[in-house]
Parts: sequence; C-alpha cells; structure tokens
Amino acid sequence: MCESIFELNMQDDGIAVITIDLPGEAQNVLKPEFGEQVGEILEKLSDDISVKGVIIRSGKAGSFIAGADITVLNSVDTAEEAEEIAKTGQRLFTQLEKFKVPIVAAIDGACLGGGLELALACHGRIASDSSKTKLGLPEVQLGLLPGSGGTQRLPRLVGIPSALDMMLTGKQLFPKQAKKLGLVDEIVPAANLMKAATKRLHDLRKDRSMKKPWTYYLSLAGIKELLLEANPLGRNLVFNQARKTVDSKTKGNYPAPHKIIECVEKGYSQGFDAGLAVEAKNFGQLVVTPEAKALISIFFATTELKKDKGVEADVEAAKVDKVGVLGGGLMGSGIAYVSVDKAGKQVRVKDVSSKGINGALNYSWKIISKKMKRRIISPSDARNTMSYLTGSTDYKGFKDCDMIIEAVFEDLELKHQMVKDVEDNCAEKTIFATNTSSIPISKIAEGAKRPEQVVGLHYFSPVEKMPLLEIIKTEKTADWVIATCVALGKQQGKTPIVVNDGAGFYVNRILAPYVNEAGILLSEGVAIETLDKAMVKAGFPVGPITLLDEVGIDVATKVAPILQDAFGDRMETPKAFSKLLDDDRKGRKNNRGFYQYPAKGKKKQVDESVYQVLGVEPGKEVSSAEIAERGMLLMANEAARCLDEGIIRSARDGDVGAIFGIGFPPFHGGPFRYMDKRGIATIVDRLEHYQNLYGERFKPAKVLVKMKENQESFY
Repeated sequence: MCESIFELNMQDDGIAVITIDLPGEAQNVLKPEFGEQVGEILEKLSDDISVKGVIIRSGKAGSFIAGADITVLNSVDTAEEAEEIAKTGQRLFTQLEKFKVPIVAAIDGACLGGGLELALACHGRIASDSSKTKLGLPEVQLGLLPGSGGTQRLPRLVGIPSALDMMLTGKQLFPKQAKKLGLVDEIVPAANLMKAATKRLHDLRKDRSMKKPWTYYLSLAGIKELLLEANPLGRNLVFNQARKTVDSKTKGNYPAPHKIIECVEKGYSQGFDAGLAVEAKNFGQLVVTPEAKALISIFFATTELKKDKGVEADVEAAKVDKVGVLGGGLMGSGIAYVSVDKAGKQVRVKDVSSKGINGALNYSWKIISKKMKRRIISPSDARNTMSYLTGSTDYKGFKDCDMIIEAVFEDLELKHQMVKDVEDNCAEKTIFATNTSSIPISKIAEGAKRPEQVVGLHYFSPVEKMPLLEIIKTEKTADWVIATCVALGKQQGKTPIVVNDGAGFYVNRILAPYVNEAGILLSEGVAIETLDKAMVKAGFPVGPITLLDEVGIDVATKVAPILQDAFGDRMETPKAFSKLLDDDRKGRKNNRGFYQYPAKGKKKQVDESVYQVLGVEPGKEVSSAEIAERGMLLMANEAARCLDEGIIRSARDGDVGAIFGIGFPPFHGGPFRYMDKRGIATIVDRLEHYQNLYGERFKPAKVLVKMKENQESFY
C-alpha cells in the first residue's frame, strides 16, 4: 500500500477540505497513485449528503502542485502507453468537473502543468498574492502538451488567443496577470486563502454556471470574443495566425506547438470529448519523439544541477550577505541587478566615475520599475529592493563584503590591481571573483596573496536574461569558495556549471570554432544572411554573424588570439577580420558592424559596405544543411576534447552549458546528446569527410576516434 498523499477533513459547515501533501518532498507533484487516491475520496464524498462543497489545498506552504512526475515518462516505451497516462488524468479531472457540489482550488505557490489542469477542472480558483504563486502550462518546454484536459479547459476559460499564448510559450503568470486573464477568480493574502475559497464555494452554490453578464458582450473584449472565437471563420483566423507564428519561431524543429493548436481546434470544431481524444493521442505521440526525449533530458540535468554543490568534498558554502561589484558597465550592472533583486543581497558597486555608478543604479531601477508597472511587485517592494543597492567611486563600504565580483576591462594588469585593492580594502575571507571571458583565472590569481580565494564567475550578456553561470576554478581554488559561488549563482537565478581553468574555459572555447567557421565561409563569399539564416533554421536563437555583432567584434578579436595561442591553427580566425577593427566596426554597440541598426521598430539590414572592407564578393553557394553541419560538428568536436581534458566534469554539464550559454539547439539535448543521437561513428565519418575537403580544423578529437572503435557513447 503506497503512502497517502491526501488528507480529508470535514468541517462543521459541510465543507470538505482535501489537503495534498506528498511525503518527503519539498513540492507536490502528480504521481501515478494520485488518481486512485483522489477517486476514493470523491467516491466517499459523493455518498455523503451533508457535503456542500469541496476545497482542494496544498499542505506545503508556497507550493500548490508543481506539475506531473516527469520520471514516469522515462519508463514509457510506446505512444499507446503514454496516451493511456493522459486518458487516466483526463478521467480523473472530468470526475472533478462533474462532481455533485462545487469544488474550489485554493492556490498558494507553484500551480503548473498538471497542477493547473487540476485547478482548471475545479469550479473556482482562488490564488494567494505570494511571489511564489505562478500559474502556467509549461509542457511545451519539454516537447509535450497538457495531456489532462488543459488544451480544452484553458481556452474555454480565458479565450483561445490567451490560451494558445500560454500553451505555445509555456509562460508562467503571476497572480495579478492570472486574475486579469480570468484564470483565477480572486487574489488574497495567503492567510485569507481558505476564507476566500469558502466564500467562493457559497457563491458557486447560488449560481454554479457563473456565466458572464450580457453586458460583457458590449465591451471590446466581448466583441472580440464574438468575432474571433464564437464563429468558425474567426477561429480559423486565430488558428492560422498561430501556425504562422509557430513556424516563424520554431523553424519546424519542434512538433509540440502544432499538436497543441490541433487539439484546441478539434475541441472547438468537434466538441469537448473529441478534443480530449485528440489531446491524449497527440500527447502519446509526442512523449516518444526524439525532441521530447532531448528536452526532458535537459530538464533532468538542470534538476540534478540544482542539488549539485559543484565539488566532491563535504564542505559548506560560506554565508554571503553583501556583494561588491567592481565596474558599472553593462556586465557589472547586470551582475548587481541579479544579486540585489533575485538573490536579495546587499550590493555595493564601485566605478571610476559617478556616471558609471548612476548607470548601474539606473540599470536595476529600469528592470524593477517595469515589474512594478506590470503589478508583479508593489511600489514599496520596488523601493525596498533598490535600498539594498548602493555605489561609490572608492572602496568605502567594501570592508564587510563577503564576495567581490570584478567586471572591468579585459586587461591582466588592471585585474591584478583589482586583486591587490580588494585584498587591501576587504576582509581576509572575502572571495575575489572575476567575470573575465578570456584571461585564464590562474594568471589573475598570480597577483593574489590568497590565490585559493580567487575564482572565475563567467556571466553571459544580458546577465538578467541568460540562465548560465560558468564557475571557473584553478588548481588552487578552495572547495568552500566554489561551493559558495555555486550557492550564490543559484540564488541569482542561474544554472551554474563548474569548469576547470583553461583558455576560453568551456563555453567560449566551443563557440570559437563555430564562429570561426562562419567567418571562413564569409571570407570565401557566402552571404551574411545565408550564414545567419542557416544556423537559425538549424535551431540556434541567432546566427553566428549576428552573434558577433551582439557580443562585439572588438571583444571577439581580443579573445581569438588567446585561443589560437593555446590551441593552434584550428582556432585561427580569418585574417580579413582584422580589417573590421581598422574600420572602427565594433558591432551593435557603435552601430557599425556586419549589420545596420535603424530606428526602433525597423528591421536590421546587412551593411553591404562590410563586404568591401573584407575584400569579399558575396555570391558563393553553400547549402544551409552543410553550413549548419560544419558549425555544429566543430562545436561538438571541441566539446568532446573539453570533456576528455577534464575542463568540464561531465557530458551533462557540457550539454547544459552549451544550451544555456550559447543557445545550442535544445531539441538536440546538447552537443553530447547530439553526437550520441547521430552515432559517434557517423560524427567521426562526417568530420573526416570535411577534413578531406577543408583541412585539419575538422580532424576528429582522439577521444571520438577511440569511442568509434569501441562502439561507445557519452550516455
């Protein structure tokens, strides 16, 4: 007999309270035994004539139901098995929906995936105003769709366009956003949740249908609903537009979005039951796709990393209350923001000028005030957060900093000076972390009295959006320092991976040959648009030439010689690229790069004059498939070397780093799963094919040749 997940309490007023509390877990997730246990409770309640209503709540503060137990899908071998899992969930939630008395979900904390599908099957939904309360159907991010009635109930509650937007993006809504959409009926403080849920039950007992008043259809929203959703022609417009948007964003690489649209469309054209049938069938088909398997593997990898301290040793992370940031530029400002807003730390920014300090403070205020305007946080919360952020042009206020994160120019002498200043002005236990993207950490640590407290924290731009944090350790970095950086990174909302010191670390090292190959193709006469479109079509968020403009051509050319010195000719950049800097082309930062950046709202255009600067005549034809394969093979080949040399700890870290750091196509699961999926023998054969055509930069890594011989794989 499995342990009970539910507790049933009958109140004197005839209200039955079902409390969900998964034993031994921090969050509630839907388990296979869920259906049987809920079914038994509902059967018991249906026989009790004194029951006037039911409230479903969580026994875990700050967590309603975070979704279904994804591990169950790992044991599924066929689409039919997965389809049956969906049908089981559908039957349970239909039972809830058709229950004899009203049921209200009292939502405090994460209400995601199957958790929201359960809430949708209830007759009312009350949410707490907690910052932990978020509602969404994020299944698309796993290559799946909501399989327990979500594709049918959500559109009927909030309208087709809003429902499609939620399901096709996987976005999570804060309580006020959910209320505005009609997803929840009321928002109250967590302390008043049960009281409000009880009141909602009494209202529903008076009018179970709770239909919209006729005056609603005189409003703009009501008219829009009548035009777009209440008739087949209007609905076709919505579905066709949704398909166009999906094709534009996914380039045909992800099957789930089209399956979601099909479910909603079928439910409206053929009825609710037909919609449920196609939802279960489509869910089953998606579970066994390679795309879903790859995306689920990344989900498990990031879940594992959340529990990973980054070191094998049994050490505790030091407490970090105050963080110092050196440099008020773009990176320093972003680091300050995630440290103060997400991690909730006191942050002191130092810059050589008051202009730099003001810039860093304004950077944070801009993002925080946007959240305030969208009513995600209150004005008092916004002011309180900003009160934790201060600045100075000297080291006043730095003595009690637990960690200093340096984000100054890429100059070794300057960084040595920063180390000296920190050791002179801060406590003995203060950690010195450098945000360098190119200089080996061991070289920076050479200037330190306490090299064991020097570490690399490589953030990616823009810091507040990019999820990866690359933590670089040297041979001397202390384990407690690494554990502390990992803990802080998680608090900042990052997924940290720990890598060993070396030129380019991991992410920039595997990125370099990919970008170089695009540069070689460009210098041979392949058009800029052709290169970028090929890689976007292959699943990258932006093309390699656009990436160079975004990162900065000046930054890229500074990193390139370091990598070439370390790894030789395979990292050599096209010689013509030096002409770009001579022509003052830094990229987007000075509106002079490969592209022209017109006024806001207008599409960027290739700057045709760049061809003349490079001495290139565009027009060479190379297929998109070849461009994509050459770039991805070089990146994967370098990733294999990094694992073999111990730069990264595991294939898992390498896959997460590539996806979260540089946007390696998630539907492949990362470079290591990409190689496994194609087969190591195929990867080696294709590399040798290009080696024969284009030279030694395509020479397969020794580890791959060995793996081919032994018929091995990374996973």
